[in-house]
Amino acid sequence: MPLYEHVYLARQDLSVQQVEELTAKLSAVITDAGGKITKNEYWGLKSLSYRISKNRKAHLTLLNVDAPSAALAEVERQERLSEDCLRYLTIRVEELEEGPSAMMRKSDRDDRGDRGDRGDRGDRGGDRGGRGGERRPRRDDDSQDASAED
Repeated sequence: MPLYEHVYLARQDLSVQQVEELTAKLSAVITDAGGKITKNEYWGLKSLSYRISKNRKAHLTLLNVDAPSAALAEVERQERLSEDCLRYLTIRVEELEEGPSAMMRKSDRDDRGDRGDRGDRGDRGGDRGGRGGERRPRRDDDSQDASAED
């Protein structure tokens, strides 16, 4: 059977329990049609880049599915009818990703380590327009012109 990754966005005013019930309902449609869910990940309530049906946030859920295409067509039909589902996307893949998805992995930003103390920036060398250090005396343009004429 073909393999799919299916992500849907649910309204922001739903509780987590209601989102899980919606996921269970969609999963039942797939299993009744002869498919199976290999992974079910709730990604949480995330901010959207733009408003969708007056929602600035949405609950995101990923389903990795091994099912016939008719089962996914029925799931998408159910999502179009549901007022709780804002958007969905189904992608056919060659193989399903094992382990946690990219959204569930810990952020690499935390693992970059210490970049050193950035508070002391005065030791950069060179004069930066009078910040720290001595100023050099300024030459007048008149003295330059006088020396050039002699």
